[in-house]
Amino acid sequence: MAELSKRSTVYFAPEIHQALRIKAASTHRSFSEIVNEAVRLSLQEDQEDLKAFEDRISEPTMTYEALLKDLKKHGKI
Repeated sequence: MAELSKRSTVYFAPEIHQALRIKAASTHRSFSEIVNEAVRLSLQEDQEDLKAFEDRISEPTMTYEALLKDLKKHGKI
């Protein structure tokens, strides 16, 4: 069964709206397809970031001051 699309009103800055219209016309895709893909990619990136945080939760933490001391000690700064 096909999913029904939901309708929403989104306000774009004029220059972004124009760029999306041009991209839609030049790629023979709908405005909605382009916006949906961009939102999907953004949400996917957020999910990957959260996974990276989860994977590193057990790593020890270091204060900013300790990081600077360590970098200086090893001649990095």
